[in-house]
Amino acid sequence: MNEDQVRDFTLSKEEMLEEVMNEYGKEVLYIAYSYVKDHSLAEDIAQEVFVRFYQRYESFRGDSSLKTWVIRIAINQSKDHLKKWETRKLLFTNKLSELVHERRSRWPESQMIHRETGRELHTRLLSLPIKFREVLFLYYYEELKITEIAECLEININTAKTRLKTGKEKLQKMYPKGVHQDG
Repeated sequence: MNEDQVRDFTLSKEEMLEEVMNEYGKEVLYIAYSYVKDHSLAEDIAQEVFVRFYQRYESFRGDSSLKTWVIRIAINQSKDHLKKWETRKLLFTNKLSELVHERRSRWPESQMIHRETGRELHTRLLSLPIKFREVLFLYYYEELKITEIAECLEININTAKTRLKTGKEKLQKMYPKGVHQDG
């Protein structure tokens, strides 16, 4: 989808929503999953993201790319969800992580992600603190530039660079010496 399609007034709001869901649906789902580490919660958040997109479609000014705008909505929705959970004093424990691992065989999207990234790398990436995980995900999986990442996360460009570097270092430390990992 290109930015001209966003301003194509021949597309109805519903058609635009369908285009955006088809184009960015998997990315939104994975972003939500990277925050909450639970498939059903990630699906709920993804649904909220597209509802929010539909409600605010007319307010898109084009200051950023449509992809960046949708990812920003997904990040905000995910963070809002985590804040709700924190206020109820519910913590994501290792038990929840184990349950997600057990259910992965029943989740086709997760199977695809694990085939592409490798189960071990995926698990280690999800074990990183969110501030590093989100930058690594946006950089490597979404192939966003540092400036776009900073914009999505509403942080300084240098902060994004530092988090990317630190995240890579933390991930590298999880591998024993002598084991070479690409990336």
